[in-house]
Amino acid sequence: MTKGKTHVRDALDLKRMMIMVVVALVPAILMAMYNTGFQANQAITSGGAKALDAWQSNLFFALTGSFEPTLINNVLHGALWFIPLFAITGIVGGLIEVGSAMGRGHEINEGFLVTMFLFPLTLPPTLPLWQAALGIAFGVIFAKEVFGGTGMNVLNVALTGRAFLFFAYPGQISGDKPWIAADMVDAGTGATWLAKFAASGSEALTEGSTAFMDAFLGFVPGSMGETSALACLIGAVILIATQIGSWRTMLGVVVGTALVGFLLNSVAGDTSAPIYHMPWYFHFVLGGWAFGTVFMATDPVTSAFTERGKLFYGFLIGVMVVLVRVVNPAYPEGMMLAILFANMFAPLIDHVFVQANIKRRLARHGS
Repeated sequence: MTKGKTHVRDALDLKRMMIMVVVALVPAILMAMYNTGFQANQAITSGGAKALDAWQSNLFFALTGSFEPTLINNVLHGALWFIPLFAITGIVGGLIEVGSAMGRGHEINEGFLVTMFLFPLTLPPTLPLWQAALGIAFGVIFAKEVFGGTGMNVLNVALTGRAFLFFAYPGQISGDKPWIAADMVDAGTGATWLAKFAASGSEALTEGSTAFMDAFLGFVPGSMGETSALACLIGAVILIATQIGSWRTMLGVVVGTALVGFLLNSVAGDTSAPIYHMPWYFHFVLGGWAFGTVFMATDPVTSAFTERGKLFYGFLIGVMVVLVRVVNPAYPEGMMLAILFANMFAPLIDHVFVQANIKRRLARHGS
């Protein structure tokens, strides 16, 4: 209930906004479970891997008696890897949120709801649960609660937690092994396609003409919710149609990525690193680009809020992600760092555009 004599009511309150973001995430969640199970079951049945000595795979085999990559088997096997990470995120992060609200004497709100879904989708399926608990705890405490709670954070909470895990436990969140929930006999077969491009260029992909479409649909190794550009595109349509996600921010990321990617393709020579030769449009479907563009860059709290600022903010992310991926081939995935970098400059971007608007208005009225 709104309190006080002077107030403005809006049909789009925090709860409705959070629920709509979760609805937009549903395609990515479903694809996360399907592709995680598909990658594992396919690797096992093809003879290139064996089931992990983990309770998830043991429970799956006990329930089905087969690793045949059927639709139901893929979803079930993937769910047994996704749901525990989702549950531990909700429990640990939720308890911190509740404790912080009680300590400040504030009402408990829905601010953590979206982060609870976003964080596990940015993780590899094989990440130990205790590391996921540490990651979400770090993100909620140091990226949100120390700034005052919901609506006060400067950095994206889910990405901050993932960045902590990336630098604290790189062996479990990067490299070849984490991306497929199976013990790979040939570890290289579990590498993400960005890592393959960084190491060997397009020759590393044996899928031929279907490579782009496979990456677009999401049938590739990677963080659970980030592999399918199609699922993210559906989410983007929902967010834009409901006016929750900014199309200006998304457009800025697209333009920045395409421009710098095309430029680096143009200047690539025979002695350039292999990833310089990756077609610029592959950036849109590989790694966490689509997921970050749709669900992370458009975070209304940590992104720019001025209309022109959103375009520039998105453009900055698009430029940075390609530079990190290509110029620094040791770290082929750059979306996380690009968004966190832009988060820090979002207040400055808004300040510049607000001051420019003020000067134009003063000049217009002769003040």
